[in-house]
Amino acid sequence: MAVGHGQGGNPSGKLAHPSRGAMNILLLNPNIRTDITELMLQVGREAAAPGTTLIPCTAPRGVPYIATRAEAQIGGAVALEMLAERNGTFDAAIIAAFGDPGLFAARELFDVPVIGLAEAAMLTACMAGRRFAIVTFAQALGPWYEECVRMHGLMDRCAGIRMLDGSFKQISDVQHEKEELLVGLALRAVEENEADVLIFAGAPLSGLAARVAHRIPVPVVDQVIAAVKQAEALLALKMRKATAGTFRRPAAKPTVGLAEALAARLEHRDA
Repeated sequence: MAVGHGQGGNPSGKLAHPSRGAMNILLLNPNIRTDITELMLQVGREAAAPGTTLIPCTAPRGVPYIATRAEAQIGGAVALEMLAERNGTFDAAIIAAFGDPGLFAARELFDVPVIGLAEAAMLTACMAGRRFAIVTFAQALGPWYEECVRMHGLMDRCAGIRMLDGSFKQISDVQHEKEELLVGLALRAVEENEADVLIFAGAPLSGLAARVAHRIPVPVVDQVIAAVKQAEALLALKMRKATAGTFRRPAAKPTVGLAEALAARLEHRDA
């Protein structure tokens, strides 16, 4: 399936009302690499339940991959715009970047479940062991990922974050180029940090878990599969949108200069 900017391969941007039992889940990549979106789409489709449709969506602007706080802020804002533009066409959404840019804001603004790649992977890992370790492909990701773990209140469950130190040729091929080094970091996390579960973090590492799990002596969580299954679980639970508490929809407020769909959502003109 071709993945493009904007409508993510769906020219109209609209879906028919889902049939009974069907789940339409938006797979929202807040960076500009359609090949990374395609990688996550392939991994997610293999795990999705019958009746689940994953709708790919790639950011129309931004950076090739998000690795810093500043890039995360940009990606989070773009993610909110993308969600607003497609609001009403999906039953749940996955913000498919490991640091979960814009996740809490999206939960505040929209009425459907919104799942973060990092939160889904970490909460799933917590069900498989006492502490998890995160392994990723670049040093720059470490501080942002640590803040993401803290944001989700999971520092006590995190055995450590290990990052490769060095450059890579292509972001789309980093998991193949650096496979041996990534596995080595995972083994060190198990041996030295006493990790009970391992997460390969970062969208470009999607699918790596299945390929190398047999070489690692603890469970390995794939971030995309965890997010898809958590989205399906939340939809199955049929939980209502909060009308009280901190994630209730904010009161209407005037805006200036925002993307029209997002402005309409903030101003309550989208009803």
